[in-house]
Amino acid sequence: MVIIPDITLQTIDGKTVIVVEVSEGRQRPYYIKALGREGGVYVRVAGTTRLADEYMIKELLFEGSNRYYDQSLCTGLNITDEDIDALCKGMKGQAVKNAHTEEQKASIKDVGRQQLRSWGVLIERDGKDYPSNAFAILTGNGGLHVATQCGVFKGTTKAVFVDRREYTGPLWEQIDEAFQFVLRNIHLGATIVGIYRQDIYEIPPDAIRELIINAMVHRSYLDHGTIQVAVYDNRLEITSPGKLPMGQTMERMKEGYSKIRNEALAHAFAYMNLIEHWGSGIPRIIDKVKAAGLQEPEFIGGEVDLRINIYRGQIDGIVDLNDSNRNLNDPNSADKMPDNTIKVPNSADEVPDNTIKMPDSEQEQRIYKYVLENGSITTNKVMELLNVKQRRARVILQLMIEKDWLKKAGAARSTIYVKNTEGR
Repeated sequence: MVIIPDITLQTIDGKTVIVVEVSEGRQRPYYIKALGREGGVYVRVAGTTRLADEYMIKELLFEGSNRYYDQSLCTGLNITDEDIDALCKGMKGQAVKNAHTEEQKASIKDVGRQQLRSWGVLIERDGKDYPSNAFAILTGNGGLHVATQCGVFKGTTKAVFVDRREYTGPLWEQIDEAFQFVLRNIHLGATIVGIYRQDIYEIPPDAIRELIINAMVHRSYLDHGTIQVAVYDNRLEITSPGKLPMGQTMERMKEGYSKIRNEALAHAFAYMNLIEHWGSGIPRIIDKVKAAGLQEPEFIGGEVDLRINIYRGQIDGIVDLNDSNRNLNDPNSADKMPDNTIKVPNSADEVPDNTIKMPDSEQEQRIYKYVLENGSITTNKVMELLNVKQRRARVILQLMIEKDWLKKAGAARSTIYVKNTEGR
């Protein structure tokens, strides 16, 4: 192998120096021949040289051969026609849900097997379809353990937990669950003019959601770690497993340079309208955070994992709705009031339904709201409402029973679920 470095001259502090840059090779991984590939691959981490672990060697192998882990066969996972149809239906539902306009909704086409094959979600062999790792990741149907850990911590370290959750299941559900978790645990304020207000989160929700989606689509799934979403007193921190892909740097990432690690997932996310132009996510997050008056997001790591911090902070002109001493008629906020305001109810009869205590999970909220409006719900209705299989619907209903949100009535085919008036 011949190494051809890039040699340039630069002037630093009035002195001319020779700068030698050696780009990453493509025949990775490189290793000490006497030790072999298993024991002779070393990597640089935080300024130190250390022996590469198994997942990192596999990552280097995929990079070196220009292949994608998510498009590889998921061994040990057997799927049925119903599983494939459920994925297609679920993705179509997400695409419609995330469409921005009615015109965009109308233009969404059904996704079928041929499309899944072209993306690498399915692998066709001898006329039969087999699942790739992307299929297992998207559906959460076994094969790979893919989870999102969320936590709230007291102070600025992980010493004291206030709340913690772990979400599994289809990847788009994990995105929604993690997103709602963050919104529940950051400050919600409002701009006020007389009896009018608009609720405003201290961190732009669009930036939060985009950051979670970015972590899901770009993380390393070879690494068995989980995405961690942590809310501290001073910041929101999202950590995704895996080093930056070959050729990617922090600066290039912030400028919008995209290096796809999971090609099948990227195609699926683009279809579901979860991502737009590849590479536009990080610059858009930075712009939204700065536009909200917060400091630019902080990017840390990149050698083993990537951590992105958005620092929290009170924004001028925002009234904290949790502050019992707030002045609802603050004249200083009048010139900051947007047009899309919401009238504040002036009597108990006008208080909207969302003042009722609701479950934490978005899926459970939809079920509970249906029960409040209709009196009861069945397993089949939950399957239709959430677009999930019968087994998943029963698991969710059982969890809601255990949490005292619902209780079971009837038996066998006559079983219904009603509000638990004793527990709640």
